[in-house]
Amino acid sequence: MCPREVTEQWELQWLSPFAAKSALSKGRKVPEPKCPIRTEFQRDRDRILHSKAFRRLMHKTQVFIAPRGDHYRTRLTHTLEVAQIARTICRALRLNEDLAEAIALGHDLGHPPFGHEGEEALDKAYRKYDPEAHFRHYEQSLRVVEVLERDGQGLNLTYEVLDGIGYHSKGQSDLSLEPDDEEHLPSTLEGQVVRIADRIAYVNHDLDDAIRAGILTLDDVPKSILDVLGYTHSQRITTLVWDIVEQGIDDGRVKMSPKVLKALNDLKDFLFEKVYLNEKQVKAEADKCRLVIERLFDYYMQHPNELPIGPPDKSGLTQKELARLVCDYIAGMTDRYAIDLFTRLFVPVGWQVA
Repeated sequence: MCPREVTEQWELQWLSPFAAKSALSKGRKVPEPKCPIRTEFQRDRDRILHSKAFRRLMHKTQVFIAPRGDHYRTRLTHTLEVAQIARTICRALRLNEDLAEAIALGHDLGHPPFGHEGEEALDKAYRKYDPEAHFRHYEQSLRVVEVLERDGQGLNLTYEVLDGIGYHSKGQSDLSLEPDDEEHLPSTLEGQVVRIADRIAYVNHDLDDAIRAGILTLDDVPKSILDVLGYTHSQRITTLVWDIVEQGIDDGRVKMSPKVLKALNDLKDFLFEKVYLNEKQVKAEADKCRLVIERLFDYYMQHPNELPIGPPDKSGLTQKELARLVCDYIAGMTDRYAIDLFTRLFVPVGWQVA
């Protein structure tokens, strides 16, 4: 047997009955010969890791816009933390680590510059030219891997990875694991794990960054949250991960205890109030971010042939088609690229005499 077949047999024998097995994947939209070394989910992970969109996460906002400090999280470090938490949970529950890692690495590829402020601004700018359209980062993540990468060919990922990417986001809503939320859950347990790991990662590292930035102190966090989750970054992650592992899998779902789940949701609500929606500090630059995205969108709608993507001559595109193209271009920008481009297009340069 080749190495891939050995791994596939190991998965069938040793992973949980609830785990996704790479040999039983629903496959790809475009069938491909199998790799002799890697399983289907391992191939997906590698394709995402080597994509241009993944590299751009390095310079995209997590919470703090274009941070100068070396230790603030970016969208890339957030993604890596989600992947590691998801792998730890999956290993303990005997789920498929490779599938969880692939979903985690791809889950935020569609995030635009300037974090969620940029997401809201791009949604508004897009709908100005196509009222029926909208922009959501998780839908854009799917578009990146299905359409935009590889010069329009997409990555041709497996159904299970696409499903996990498309259903990972909860936004500001409480993390709910109840049966009536089933329509919003990924179809695999690995996708459910990534969905929870995303929340675990960002509430903990965003709290850490807010304390580093001087916006909060640990004393500001309600004692009712810290008493349950822990008083250090490491303790909180360990508490949350261990609770999921201890609760195990119930009725085809990843579970959390009511006490720990409530503390997690309470910490999320606390961060929204004190950090994400902080008018004086975090949101102080929000209007500027919106201005950058709106002006760039208007500019390329008025100067379509300056867009470096799409057909060279865009005169035959409808307004709706052009708006989709502009949205894709801006969504792919890093913070600093968007700022530099805005500066080049709209900020005057002092006249120099030779």
